[in-house]
Amino acid sequence: MKSKKRKLQQPLSNGDKLARLLKSQSLNLESLLEEISKFKNRFFDNAELEFELFLSNGFPLEIIDDKVVLKTNITPIHEQTFCVVDIETNGSNVQKGQIIELGAVKFKNGEIVDKFDSLVYAKDIPKYIQEVTNITPDMLQDAPTIEKVLQEFKLFLEDDVFVAHDIKFDYKFISESFNKYDLGKLENRKLCTIDLAKRTIKAERYGLDFLKTLLKIDIDNHHRAYSDALSTAYILKHSMSALPSDVKLAEELITFSKSDNIINRTKDKKVKHV
Repeated sequence: MKSKKRKLQQPLSNGDKLARLLKSQSLNLESLLEEISKFKNRFFDNAELEFELFLSNGFPLEIIDDKVVLKTNITPIHEQTFCVVDIETNGSNVQKGQIIELGAVKFKNGEIVDKFDSLVYAKDIPKYIQEVTNITPDMLQDAPTIEKVLQEFKLFLEDDVFVAHDIKFDYKFISESFNKYDLGKLENRKLCTIDLAKRTIKAERYGLDFLKTLLKIDIDNHHRAYSDALSTAYILKHSMSALPSDVKLAEELITFSKSDNIINRTKDKKVKHV
């Protein structure tokens, strides 16, 4: 009889460890610094500096009545700002390419409250990416540099919940881009609308284009960053309207998006993301 292979779980990041700790309890600053000092792979040996680094990298902490709290753990969903993000790139990772367009919208209480939309200067764009995105090298000649766009986006993002459709790519690529240009990395709480849609929308597929058609989201320019971010925001809005009544806080929403409550459970392995 063949033994079943166990899926290896990736170790928690320090940000995930901190979030898990603060979801269960609030701590005074001294106690929290003591916990941070136990984290491996810290950037600073000094726990106070590491704490400040978490803040500067978008981790949502607040001190209330001498206790450090995870803001998403006390913020109702309708009061939370979600930054919905999409990027276009000319390569699969920051070693082989860069962001050539970055679009984002801030979504709060059912409304778009702010937006970010920028092309990014790059020398080359592979032909197949030009065909998919309709972004040409000529369009990028007068665009701002990647470093400038990342600096502006970091200020725009603040400590909002980072949202994307198939978040692994966008979150990692932006975080590694930040790191490449000495802007820290992403420590924002994050939410994937594919994961959330699987638990709130009955669909055969969960790719962005398919969900746009299913939900009658009439936004053109597919595979352009701002348009895809805006479409994702409307998927987020639809999913939020179908949440269980006990999901009330922003952190509960993040937890729910990773829960076992998948609608098409028996078909999940066959469900396509494209």
